[in-house]
Amino acid sequence: MTEPRTTRHARTSPAAGTTVAVVEDRPSPDAPRRSVGSVVRSGVTAVFPRDPLLRNGHLLAISSLVSAALGSLFWVLATRWYDDEVVGLSYSALSMTLLLANIGQLNLSDFLVRFVPSAGHHTRRLILLCYTVSAVMSALAAFCFLLLVPSVAPGLDFLLTPVTAVCFITATAGYAVFVMQDGALTAVRRPGWVVGENVIFACVKIGLLGVGAALALFSGILLSWVGALAVSLLVANFVLLRRAVPEHVRVSTQAKRPDRALRYAAADYFGSLFRMAAYTVVPLMVLNALGAEQSAYFSLAWIVGYVLYLVARNLGSSLVVEAVSNPERLVEHTVRMLRHTGLLLGAGIVFVAALAPQILWFFGPGYAEHGTTLLRLLALSALPNIVVSLAIDVWRARRRLRWAVGVQIAMCVMVLGLTKLLLPTMGITGAGVAWLVTMCVLATPLLIWRKRWLTTGTGRSS
Repeated sequence: MTEPRTTRHARTSPAAGTTVAVVEDRPSPDAPRRSVGSVVRSGVTAVFPRDPLLRNGHLLAISSLVSAALGSLFWVLATRWYDDEVVGLSYSALSMTLLLANIGQLNLSDFLVRFVPSAGHHTRRLILLCYTVSAVMSALAAFCFLLLVPSVAPGLDFLLTPVTAVCFITATAGYAVFVMQDGALTAVRRPGWVVGENVIFACVKIGLLGVGAALALFSGILLSWVGALAVSLLVANFVLLRRAVPEHVRVSTQAKRPDRALRYAAADYFGSLFRMAAYTVVPLMVLNALGAEQSAYFSLAWIVGYVLYLVARNLGSSLVVEAVSNPERLVEHTVRMLRHTGLLLGAGIVFVAALAPQILWFFGPGYAEHGTTLLRLLALSALPNIVVSLAIDVWRARRRLRWAVGVQIAMCVMVLGLTKLLLPTMGITGAGVAWLVTMCVLATPLLIWRKRWLTTGTGRSS
């Protein structure tokens, strides 16, 4: 790259009457200007830590927070512009979209985080292959779900109209790719664009939500997601495939195909299904057991509480990327990340627990009345979740997936089982109790016997 030129001119010294050359740092008019991207990257470097482990982790955490803030605004407006029943049904439908997208994308987002850092010139082909497989499988999963709606989720029968069904299938396939592009951008160390694409998605989604409300569309919430996904996918993948991937290939010091890739992907996917089922099936259980109105109250509290879970998971993704590049520093990085995440989320948990009524009040008085205790329980459960989430990421980095799968199965069984048991007697608060009890039960032995998983051992089980 051409260096900026300096301006040189002569100046007479008043004291000696001699002429001296003065060199100034100002660029000459014909010097190349810095791009907006380089200016933003310079600003990020100045504000965030130099250590890529924490810097990238901070940016991914900010992505979660920004996405949550704008997502909360989206649902605040939805509760103002749509009936509570429509909000409850729409959130349950979108929860199924998230579940089906995660089923269809085969957890290839985490696969990209694990293997792209060392893929070199195989990176582009690896990303596009994962995109294709996930989109096709997610669309197929959505189509199969629609065939089963009358028997497994009769409350969502509005999805069976032709236009809404197409939107549902498109949103599911698009969201699968949306999740994977986050993983790809993280793997090539472009977490700033993870923030950017989530901002684009949220802003377009809010704009289209208003259009749907103005047209009095029953499926306006779902339609807004489809349009926002299309815009976000176009912008983010232009940056990823045209800029980030070529730069990643240029600076890569190794280029190897993923070793035992299918075996790893199958085991990682199997475990992730249980984790995502725990996250996304509970809203459907609430809808079927307590009705659409209670589902709306649960859904908005879960949206806020889940942010704390997302922050821990995104920080863990940064850990995996750095562990692939420097496996000998895995224990050091994990201890630092555990301490750092605990301090960061500890403050967030106190904030959410203390201001839960005020936070939910923005969605409406009914949400604050019915969801405050639930939100506080979810916030408290995020503290032990830090240990559980980081342990899973350590096992993924070390390719010791038997333990990772086992913990995720236990999480799913306990959360869904306790939720089913407690909903009839405690209402939506029972779901919060289920999450808190589950995370405490899983985190306690992980802390007591931490030396058994917090190690740089190289044994594989994938």
